Amino acid sequence: MTRLPEFALIVFSFLLHFVWEFWQAPTYAGMIELNHWDGIKLCSSATFGDVGFALTAFWITSAAARTRFWYEAPKAWQTILFLGVGIALTVGFEYYYTSISERWTYSDLMPLVPPFGTGLSPLLQWIFIPMTVLWFMRRQTPTVGQ
Repeated sequence: MTRLPEFALIVFSFLLHFVWEFWQAPTYAGMIELNHWDGIKLCSSATFGDVGFALTAFWITSAAARTRFWYEAPKAWQTILFLGVGIALTVGFEYYYTSISERWTYSDLMPLVPPFGTGLSPLLQWIFIPMTVLWFMRRQTPTVGQ
């Protein structure tokens, strides 16, 4: 199981997204005031969602590439598709949770990106983290075939 590309994706995504969630906490209203344990639970929950986005983006890209090992030598379109799926999920979920269900709101520190008013931090998260995850995957996972 540890040789599967999804295992590396899950591990690297979890570790990197978990750190990002804590660093961006001040850009969400009320996060600074939360007690420590509630902040950990909230950031953990968001991280599990991020890992789900990463798996979804990976599987969609794998289906389009017809191989789960596309990350070993990704073509530009594969990287763009992987990032695009993650960004689309991020924009959709951020819009839903900030504008429809109002589960969370941005603080004044969060720059907003039109047209949906998505926070800049989650968008940057879905550029930098996935690119770093792919870099780690190429260097850390053994090639098991195509």
